[in-house]
Amino acid sequence: MVIKLSAGAIAVSVCLSLAFFAGHGQPVLADGGGGKKHDVADTVKKEVAMSIKKNPRIGAALVRLLFHDCWVHGCDGSVLLDKAPDGGSTEKDATNNIGLEGFDLIDRIKGKLGESVSCADIVVLAARDATFILSRGNIAYDVTTGRKDGVRSSAAAADAVLPPSTFNFTQLKANFAGRNFTQTELVVLSGAHAVGVAHLSSFRDRLDNATATPISARYQRALAEHVEEQKGVQGTPDPTEPNNIRDMELAFRNASGHNASGVDTSRAARGVLDNSYYHANLQNKVLFRSDWELRNDTTGAAGRDMRVC
Repeated sequence: MVIKLSAGAIAVSVCLSLAFFAGHGQPVLADGGGGKKHDVADTVKKEVAMSIKKNPRIGAALVRLLFHDCWVHGCDGSVLLDKAPDGGSTEKDATNNIGLEGFDLIDRIKGKLGESVSCADIVVLAARDATFILSRGNIAYDVTTGRKDGVRSSAAAADAVLPPSTFNFTQLKANFAGRNFTQTELVVLSGAHAVGVAHLSSFRDRLDNATATPISARYQRALAEHVEEQKGVQGTPDPTEPNNIRDMELAFRNASGHNASGVDTSRAARGVLDNSYYHANLQNKVLFRSDWELRNDTTGAAGRDMRVC
């Protein structure tokens, strides 16, 4: 199944942090009970906006949920399933799905809209609305509706196709090509790492000099110290850190030697989906090996794409 956000072909514009995922469709009217018609799209938008206002982290979680759903069997909502037909582990249990969130919100929206819309459509709509909000209205795209919910879900299937944070550039390019995405689209979609958080287990290799791909030494030291601190603060040996150095406190950014020229580092800008991820990547100040690997294209094209963003 060809996946282009289930909305047809993708058109990409990465300049000034704009990425428009194009496709055309009409919002579906749902019967909310008593014969009264409700606009599905408006209901999803309202619930997403309220949830992000209460918990800003949910926005990035919804964007990630869409990717992790669509990359396996297509945008079929299978990532939401708690039980598999064969009784095995579902996609929720996949190693590459650590930290997935947003399930309660999808369930709440589904409860309001009932059988008039699939969970798969709700995931797509919710991610679209979250992207619009997180980007301050700079990223907007239409989506079609009418997807059917899947009934198969497998942790093994998810881990087999979702790209882990340790992939090198060749592996990343092949993985995205397998879903009919170009190298430029790989770079653009990686820009979603401007928001959200990551577990230590996903970037531990970057802190070990024996396994670390090129990383700013000052950033590495500051990150290692912050991780140890967060183990106590968060009460877990696998704490999370913001994906984007922009979202760290000033003391951390100073210790890391972060060059913030052209980047809005105000508190109001924290969690904004913009091009600051590329700015950090070009300084070797990103969490994942897979992020740094975008600079490791022997043709130089991926690096040029980041500089255009």
